[in-house]
Amino acid sequence: MLRAQIAQNPAGFVYGSSGEDSVITYEYPLNERIRTLLRLEDLFERSRHFIARTDPHDHHMALLTLFEILEVASRADLKSDLLQELERQKQVLLSFRNNPDIAEEALASVLRDIEQASAALFSMTGKIGQYLRENDWLMSIKQRTGIPGGACEFDLPSYHYWLHRPAEERTGQLAAWTGPLYPLRDGSAIILRILRESGKAQTLCAQQGMFQQMLGGRTAQMLRLRLERATPCVPEISANKYVLNIRFIAQNGEDLRQRTADWDVAFELTFCNL
Repeated sequence: MLRAQIAQNPAGFVYGSSGEDSVITYEYPLNERIRTLLRLEDLFERSRHFIARTDPHDHHMALLTLFEILEVASRADLKSDLLQELERQKQVLLSFRNNPDIAEEALASVLRDIEQASAALFSMTGKIGQYLRENDWLMSIKQRTGIPGGACEFDLPSYHYWLHRPAEERTGQLAAWTGPLYPLRDGSAIILRILRESGKAQTLCAQQGMFQQMLGGRTAQMLRLRLERATPCVPEISANKYVLNIRFIAQNGEDLRQRTADWDVAFELTFCNL
């Protein structure tokens, strides 16, 4: 429960997945909205990584990632969805005020984050990323990068020139092009961290690599599955409103054929719901 998390973690929430080196966390979205937020999170993290580097190849990847963010963020209702969900979470959290079991400082911090993210989202006017679409130079690169090998120097000499500009100049421009989209990143991050902290983990076992659980009306928006890093398999998840099925696929080095693990697999499962 969110209230328990605030009570147990007076310093506030932690963004993203667990940092423990001994486990791998797999997240499985159960609706299109959460799928979009997870994709944005991955893309913004990739963007941060490549912008921070200085090699022209890294900045090429940063620009390609920006084009991907633009495509994912172009969902017509993304901004309104984020604003509505942030407001809903704000009202839920406000109801926890003056509860002796709640860390008031942590609660105030989360509410502050929500208010700042909402204000930044609200200030985004017009169609998301329109300023990028109006940049003919960027759009010419976007069009060419959709073709395999289409960004070669003979195709885009001005882009080739840009990649040879000083690294700090490229970094500044990439930050300027990406920065106006950060309200989407920050709003998504708050919703995802609340979602991740919403469930209680169960320790389970998949007999001979197969696990099935009847949901019996139980609802969730995302599943989080954690495996020991040393376990040589990956989960293949399918779910509907009636049943959850997990099949663990063995990973045997060079043999990448789809084969169900033929041993009992211990794992941790969390049903997450806003």
